[in-house]
Amino acid sequence: MIPRSLSGKLLILTMLVIMLTEIFVFIPSVANFRLTWLSDHFVTGEAASLALERLPDDAVPDDVRDQLLSLTQTEVIVVRREGARRVLATKAMPGNVARHVELAMPGRIQAVRSITDALDTLILGGDNRTIRVFGPMMERNGTLELVMKEKPLRDAMLSYAGNVLLISLAISIFTGLAVFLTLRALLIRPLQRMSGAMLDFSNNPEDASKVIEPSGRRDEIGVAEVQLSSMQKQVRGTMAQQRHLADLGLAVSKINHDLRNILASASLFSDRLSDLEDPVAQRLAPRLVRTIDRAADYTKSVLAYGKSGEALPQRNVVRLHRLCEDVAEALALDRDSNVESPVEWINQTDPQLEVTADPEQLFRVLLNLSRNAVQAMTNTSDDAVVKRLTISADRLLDGVQILVSDTGPGFPAKVRENLFTAFSATGQNGGTGLGLAIAAELIRAHGGTIELRDDDAPGSRFVIDLPDCPSS
Repeated sequence: MIPRSLSGKLLILTMLVIMLTEIFVFIPSVANFRLTWLSDHFVTGEAASLALERLPDDAVPDDVRDQLLSLTQTEVIVVRREGARRVLATKAMPGNVARHVELAMPGRIQAVRSITDALDTLILGGDNRTIRVFGPMMERNGTLELVMKEKPLRDAMLSYAGNVLLISLAISIFTGLAVFLTLRALLIRPLQRMSGAMLDFSNNPEDASKVIEPSGRRDEIGVAEVQLSSMQKQVRGTMAQQRHLADLGLAVSKINHDLRNILASASLFSDRLSDLEDPVAQRLAPRLVRTIDRAADYTKSVLAYGKSGEALPQRNVVRLHRLCEDVAEALALDRDSNVESPVEWINQTDPQLEVTADPEQLFRVLLNLSRNAVQAMTNTSDDAVVKRLTISADRLLDGVQILVSDTGPGFPAKVRENLFTAFSATGQNGGTGLGLAIAAELIRAHGGTIELRDDDAPGSRFVIDLPDCPSS
């Protein structure tokens, strides 16, 4: 049964690879043992032939000849010299010779041939097979031939092969364990740590202690740990933002309900103010009515941002200059306001310039941008600091480009990274981070773009490109 754990699979795979490597070493080793065994018997046979050759055939006792043949494990000893062939010792005439082995073959040819002969001996060799071993004698001229049974050679090879297999198995086990323990320490344990961290984090992603702490390694495992830790932190941030959105949606629903009732009462009071003969009341009452009407409209669509986005724009031809003046009135920046504002308001738009847009949505965009600028500039009480808000616009070939600029402190680099992302792009204490996100969504709905111009001038400059006919 194959283990399911990566550690068990690694251990088995390591041992199999080492055993396969040992097989490639085992076969040449057995072939070399065969040649060594034959060479040793050849040397012994040559020594026996030296003694037998110096004596006449009838001078060698039969028992001595049999002992020499038994010592060399041969059946026939033959010497060839100068074209003459002399049988020095024999028990009986041998049968058919199954294989001829030459001990003086060239090295590379002998190595290849020895492997095939060794396999043949181990697989096909038996009791009745006879082999002939021949080669040049080392001590004198001539060729020596030995005819012998293959069984002693095969028995010796099997014994040697068994010993080699046992040693190879032991080496495989110990080497496999060493490699396994090394790989386990370097790879498996870190992987198990990361998988365990992912499992713990998935069970309780809100617990900050479940975020994996990188070990500081500089290899691929270390990179994976850093990336996993970063991903877990991003997931926690996303989940926190989702919880914040859910809580905000519930809170907005409650506030929206009560605010609509309050605005209904304020609308009644504004109607009564218009009946007063006071000139100030007569002048401010229409503005108050328009402001309350806009607020009432906002309460009807305030939940749309959290549901399916803003409503599609109802495009009309709008005089941009008049819309910018409405923004100034809403922020009490116009000259007719009785409230003295520390911010200088400049409307540089051409009074005759017309844009094709939803007036209420474009008003919201300009109001959000302007309010952010006013809040940023009024954070300092130093009268020497110039506080100026300017809106200008230019007619392009296919639309209008609007520039909203101020002389405030601008946006920090960290805020610029997520400038138009909800709940993340506020640089003001107590800000929600929704103003720029809403403005960007409304401009995109018009088919336009909004961006913060990145230059070296002080303050901030928002550029709005509003096409006359957006592409579908």
